[in-house]
Amino acid sequence: MDSALPDTLPSDIVVEKPGPREGKVLIDASRPFAVESPARSTWVVASTLSVWATSFVLATALPLPWYARLPFTVLTALTAVRSFILFHDVMHTAMCRGNALWAKVCRAAVTAFSFWMLTPPRIWKESHNYHHAHTAKLVGSHIGSYMMLTPAMYAKATPTQQRMYRLLRSPLNVGFGYLTVFLWGMCAGPFLKAKKKHWDSAVAFALHFALIALTVRFFGVSAALTGIVGSVALACALGAYLFYAQHNFPDVHVQPRESWSYTRAALESSSFMEMSPVMHWFTGNIGYHHVHHLNSQIPFYRLPEAMAGIPELQNPGRTSLRPKDIKAAFAQKLWDPTKGRMVSYDEAAAG
Repeated sequence: MDSALPDTLPSDIVVEKPGPREGKVLIDASRPFAVESPARSTWVVASTLSVWATSFVLATALPLPWYARLPFTVLTALTAVRSFILFHDVMHTAMCRGNALWAKVCRAAVTAFSFWMLTPPRIWKESHNYHHAHTAKLVGSHIGSYMMLTPAMYAKATPTQQRMYRLLRSPLNVGFGYLTVFLWGMCAGPFLKAKKKHWDSAVAFALHFALIALTVRFFGVSAALTGIVGSVALACALGAYLFYAQHNFPDVHVQPRESWSYTRAALESSSFMEMSPVMHWFTGNIGYHHVHHLNSQIPFYRLPEAMAGIPELQNPGRTSLRPKDIKAAFAQKLWDPTKGRMVSYDEAAAG
């Protein structure tokens, strides 16, 4: 009797391919990428902060007219964004883990830098951890991100609440994020609400203006404007826009709270921002935001590797820093559950 298997399957037998992984299975698939390299982490901290410090000195103390120092103002702002991502990763324990001396020094360095970027550790960790645990939930959406309402919720709001909502989601709020999102939202506001809890917010606020005053005293007003105010304002504006566009883009999907899923929120409510390699460097790969939301313990320098290695991460909602995509992001105003997408105020009013 011939027991050999046939070379081909009968035509009426269908072999189903496994579907996309979800939940814990998908998170487990990302864990191999959540392993840091001590040498690489040390290098990125040392090299990034060195570039930032050098550009800051040149933007502040270079004996040239203020307009000749502007390129260094821009470089200081861009490297400040990258330096902030290092702090962001340390807060997530994605980098500089453990009690080794190198890890302690790197943690201390990037934590000190967080005061420069007006993101003191206590309020940042509190609001950002909440954001990760509740991405794209309408209730509490304002904590660690930008408030999101449905047309029905917006219609029930008072005129004052509607005006505030419009302002919060406007380009004006993002562009002046230095004043609104950071100086107020991360520093003055939290301290005034809970002085004992957020004392480090007051420290960041005071240090910022003390440094401006010292710079004016020793180098002049223009040095303070190009070295500190200008660079921090540019960094904050870019950071505020990244916060916005990462969860407010045309293809975003918001799940009902009762059926909310962490992995679906990561893949469907967090964007991939297309950038040049140079801008991915300056922004610390935060454009791979859907990967970061799936597993926040993946070091920023391994996010591209994780996206390339996990098929489920390769078709995210996309945006970019191109003007048309920035315009499209700011057009996303209200989540309409009946249409399954974001709509403008006019579209919501028209029903």
